[in-house]
Amino acid sequence: MALPVAIQLYSLRDEMDKDFKGTLEKVKEMGYDGVEFAGLYDHKPEEIKAMVDELGLIPISAHVTTDDYICCDGGVDEVLDTYKTIGCKYVAIPYLVEERRPDGFKWRASDKYVGTYELMKEIAAGCKKRGMQLLYHNHDFEFKNKIDGKYMLEVLYDSFTPEELASELDTCWVNIGGEIPAEYIKKFKDRAPVVHLKDFYMTGSLPSHLYALIGIDEEESEKAESTFEFRPVGHGMQDMPAILASAIEAGAEWVVVEQDDPSEGTTPLECAAKSIKYLKEDLKW
Repeated sequence: MALPVAIQLYSLRDEMDKDFKGTLEKVKEMGYDGVEFAGLYDHKPEEIKAMVDELGLIPISAHVTTDDYICCDGGVDEVLDTYKTIGCKYVAIPYLVEERRPDGFKWRASDKYVGTYELMKEIAAGCKKRGMQLLYHNHDFEFKNKIDGKYMLEVLYDSFTPEELASELDTCWVNIGGEIPAEYIKKFKDRAPVVHLKDFYMTGSLPSHLYALIGIDEEESEKAESTFEFRPVGHGMQDMPAILASAIEAGAEWVVVEQDDPSEGTTPLECAAKSIKYLKEDLKW
């Protein structure tokens, strides 16, 4: 059984900014079944709903930061209504900045909100009311330290019921965090509806500048000489057949291709095409 394949449109952010509908058309032509949004580029949700319906793309999810909810005049309800109108089943928190991450089983308070935990509970309740599901999308920093023997990522999930918060495991960052993605996915059986397929090549240590992509400034430190490059799915170091088999075993409904930056000498659209070609043609997915 093969799962439907979507693409996280952050991978094509410059193209989306220049030509929103044209980029969606190209994604459909490549063979993707759905899309996951990372910003709406000033388009109204009704317009986007009409576009994806016309093209036959399923708008499965969207990455929405905690600041997006906090800074919206209409708060959580307005944000969730936007993505409900588009047709998204899932909304994912793409990361938590350091001051909003769990510290033991307590939560640091935010200057902008009474607390991350309370905000996420509110989002989860709003999702349930609308027939949607809240997800959390990890990076590798959730694996850097353990709290009472558990990774921060696991503490995060333990703080909520599976109905309130499900996982969107990013397999690249799981690997870099020190875990085997295909094995780690199995820990979230029936709590992993969406799995991110992300490939990479790396030697040495992880360059700190990568966090700049999500607006997190990391202090530069002396590190061993290293090489890191995001790669199209199937063109890097990941064991994609094993990851895909585990996603099915865990009860996933979708897999999502994501490539934070294009490989050297290629464009984001070329990388997206290589990823879906590998899945559909090489793996017969």
